[in-house]
Amino acid sequence: MEFSKEFKEAISNFSSKEKDKLIIRLLRKDRILAHRLYFELIDEETVDEKRDALEELIKTEVKYASTKYGRTKYFLPALRKISAKITEHVKITTDKFGEVSLNLLLMSETLKNLPKSGDHYKLYIYFLNKLFRAMVLTKKLDSDYYLELRANFQDVRTQILQNNALEDLALHNGLFLSWLNPDVIPDDIDHILKGLKMDGLLK
Repeated sequence: MEFSKEFKEAISNFSSKEKDKLIIRLLRKDRILAHRLYFELIDEETVDEKRDALEELIKTEVKYASTKYGRTKYFLPALRKISAKITEHVKITTDKFGEVSLNLLLMSETLKNLPKSGDHYKLYIYFLNKLFRAMVLTKKLDSDYYLELRANFQDVRTQILQNNALEDLALHNGLFLSWLNPDVIPDDIDHILKGLKMDGLLK
C-alpha cells in the first residue's frame, strides 16, 4: 500500500500520546514487527548470538523429529516448522548471511537424520528447492561471506554424494553439484532457477 503525502502529514500531526497508542495497537497485531523493534531498540543479544542459538536449536529439533517421526510423511512438516523459525529470525534481525547458513545447516542435518521408511521424493524436492534458493541468496551477499559459507555448502554436497537417489534427482532437476561452492555458483543462478521451473522441474 502506497501512503500519500497528505496521509503522512496527517499522521505526523498526531500528538505524542496518540502516536504511542497507535504504535502499541499496531505492535499487538504484528508479532514480528514487535520482536524486530525490541531487537533493534533494547535487545542485548547480538545477531551472531541469536544465530548461534538457532544453530543449536536446528540440530536438536531435526534430530528429535527424526526420532519421533520414523516416516518421511511426518518428518517433512516438522522440517517446515523449523524452516519457519529461520524465516522469523531473518525477518526480526535482517540476518541475510544467516538466511543462507542456517538453511544449509538445516539441509545438512536433515540428510544426516533421514527417516528410514517412507517415500522421500517430496522431501528431496523440498530440499532441492531450498538449495537453489540458498544459491540465489548467496549471490546477493558480499563476496566476503563466501569463505564462511564454503564449509556449509561442502557439507551439503558431501551428504548428497552419499545419497544416490538424491544425487540422481538433483542432476535430473538441473542442479550440478559443482555449483555447491560460493565461488562457482553461476552469476545467473536466479535465471537458471526460473528456467527450470518453467520447464516443469523441481516439482
